Amino acid sequence: MIEAFGLTKVYGARKAVDDLSFRVRSGLVTGFLGPNGAGKSTTIRMLTGLDRPTAGSSTVDGRPYDELDHPLREVGMLLDTRSAHPGRSARNHLRILAASNGIPFSRVDEVLGITGVEDVADKRVKSFSLGMSQRFGLAVALLGNPHTLLLDEPLNGLDAEGMRWVRNLLRGMAAEGRAVLISSHLMAEVEGTADRLVVIGRGRLVADTDTRGFIDGATEKRVRVETPHADALTALIEAAGGRVERQAVDVLLVNGLARSEIGELAAANSLALHGLGDEVASLEDAFMNTTRDDVEYHGKEY
Repeated sequence: MIEAFGLTKVYGARKAVDDLSFRVRSGLVTGFLGPNGAGKSTTIRMLTGLDRPTAGSSTVDGRPYDELDHPLREVGMLLDTRSAHPGRSARNHLRILAASNGIPFSRVDEVLGITGVEDVADKRVKSFSLGMSQRFGLAVALLGNPHTLLLDEPLNGLDAEGMRWVRNLLRGMAAEGRAVLISSHLMAEVEGTADRLVVIGRGRLVADTDTRGFIDGATEKRVRVETPHADALTALIEAAGGRVERQAVDVLLVNGLARSEIGELAAANSLALHGLGDEVASLEDAFMNTTRDDVEYHGKEY
């Protein structure tokens, strides 16, 4: 389990992380989300002892990271896939890490197989594609068979098969009782992977809750209507107090009226419906609604 207690980091006049407290529980995958510049990477670096907090503290299984006896065997990290020497092979880099942490070389072969890197294990890491670099970074994180995984953007550069593999890997690790923290901008993948979310904005905690609860609490329920009589039904819905967004020529998204009310309106006016159901809100919708005021840069609508 990872715990953060009032973590604060100040750079000059800028407070990158502001009194941040949260918990990453064992047995669950926790998504760590925030807009660019929200303080995610700074927080992760403080959790792993790479940055010293201005105030506050953090622990892994009740101990500060710098007091762990065998860090690689207790916390697996993926922070920067370019941290290995570019002229070194993947196998040799893993062997050096294994030797320095009392890990048998047989584990090197295991993680090369788990992550699908065995076919390029003797190639220099500078020759790796972005996707292969990510797999190699995960091999490093898994090398010590740690109880805690802390992964910053592990899905970047992966194809669809790679993303599914990482999703299943992380859920499997959590099912074994490990604590998994994953930071990513890929909302659909986080939604399909994370049991809980820690969301920050401008260095402050925005939410610490289960994934579905966050989505339901940050989005308005809407009804999706498919009809060849979109104009007529729109007028009726608005007259009844509903709000309509036209998603397509024959598709309406309705706020303020229930499915039954819309169906009864259509039936009473002999308007055919080809589809009527509650729209399932996404994590992206909830995230955008929650962090809109915390985004540093806004582009113009196109």
